[in-house]
Amino acid sequence: MKVNRRKFVALAGAASMATLGRRYSHAATPMFTPDLDSLANYKAPEWFRDAKLGIWNCWGPEAVPEMGDWYARNLYVEGHPQYEDHLKRYGHPSKFGYKDIVPLWKGENWDPDRLMGMYKKAGAKYFCAIAQHHDNIDCWNSKYNEWNSFRMGPKKDIIGTWRDVVRKHGLRFGVTEHLGASYNWYGITKSADKQGPLAGVPYDGANLANDSLYHSGNAGRDFRLWYRDVPESFQVEWFNRVKDLVDSYDPDLLYSDGSLPFGQHGRDLLAHFYNSNAQRLGRLEAVYNCKKSDDGGQFRDGMCVRDLERGVQDGIAADPWQTDTCVGDWYYKREIEYKTPSKVVRMLVDIVSKNGNLLLNFPLRADGTLDSREESIIASLGTWMAANGEAIYGSRPWKNFGEGPNGTTGAMFNEDKLNYTSEDIRFTTKGASLYAFAMAWPASGKLRITSLASSTPHSVRMVEGGDLLKWTHQPDALVIELPKTQRGDHAFGVRIEGAV
Repeated sequence: MKVNRRKFVALAGAASMATLGRRYSHAATPMFTPDLDSLANYKAPEWFRDAKLGIWNCWGPEAVPEMGDWYARNLYVEGHPQYEDHLKRYGHPSKFGYKDIVPLWKGENWDPDRLMGMYKKAGAKYFCAIAQHHDNIDCWNSKYNEWNSFRMGPKKDIIGTWRDVVRKHGLRFGVTEHLGASYNWYGITKSADKQGPLAGVPYDGANLANDSLYHSGNAGRDFRLWYRDVPESFQVEWFNRVKDLVDSYDPDLLYSDGSLPFGQHGRDLLAHFYNSNAQRLGRLEAVYNCKKSDDGGQFRDGMCVRDLERGVQDGIAADPWQTDTCVGDWYYKREIEYKTPSKVVRMLVDIVSKNGNLLLNFPLRADGTLDSREESIIASLGTWMAANGEAIYGSRPWKNFGEGPNGTTGAMFNEDKLNYTSEDIRFTTKGASLYAFAMAWPASGKLRITSLASSTPHSVRMVEGGDLLKWTHQPDALVIELPKTQRGDHAFGVRIEGAV
């Protein structure tokens, strides 16, 4: 697909000149200036601390082949499963590349109102939509990029529609941007096979007519550079496009897939996001998520809500934080094994006990729908949250996050090490109540809590069902006798009042 971008180039050029002057709007007395010392004074709003659970939809053209994340790049990686699948289904990437996948994304069965009703029933208090992946497709009526969902594919303002539906349902609205890595990530599109019948024939990214999608001047770039060694022109484009996103849709939450990109450009953007939100609402309600990562960006403790991709902390963090993970792959992948509802719930309880939130992605198919297995997980999560939400929403950590054998090093990508047992207990507090969750129903029918060995509660009740429970002391533990019949599924909470 050939794209005429003259007016977009003109707009971007004008915006680049504007960067020489004042770049970010602010109230008469801005809360933040665009430097890390100022940004580090940020405090997460109470709505985020209370929310605990968000749902995310990663959705875009990469859903079309149903082969999972990073398809737009991996279809050019000779020998990769996504390359091999692309070769069989669509042809060689010298002739049929990602530009030709984009029009196949139609979203013809997308029903955002129905989806949001499901997410709300599942217990989500905020919803995030992917605004652009590394594939350089803007999912809104972008002022700076003609490769957008309003002009191509679904021909809809995806972000604007999500925002309106989210706010109709009373949730907070977030957007995620993954643009910063795109320049280096797409360098491979300009290479060629090293063997086979088309060895040496350049992929479609080598055609200068396609630079508006695959970028120019990035041939041979290593995706692992992430934000490093990116030309100033692309850094300015990143600023303009993300600022357009923020200014057009007023999100409550903005997420970057990495640390804060691109030096002064990133600091200008973040100060603008915080200041414009405070100006609009009269108080700061904005949340910015990014990662503490060696990716060429910047990070300062306190400047944002830190995000851990597919990982959890190993203890209670002083500041609120977030895990982002997925029930399967980030983009829809056929025949994948999803996380079980039990794993999702146990991760949530663990994360909340450590002062965190869980942002959970349910990838949509290209037509805009979930599959039946995803819907089943959402329904199971909703049942559990309806019964146990009092111990989750608005809660805060106790003096200990928990006890038990399952311990992990706090880091990204550690979720596969989490194998909870009935001996793993996690705590939350709200008001005068202490909540203790067992990650599985004890075979003995008794819940032993060593952290409460010297406590004498006034009362102990099941969270789900409200059964009044008997308890006794042993030298090393408070022992609670559970109901003879298991209450609910996944993780099991008791509410302990007094003397804790």
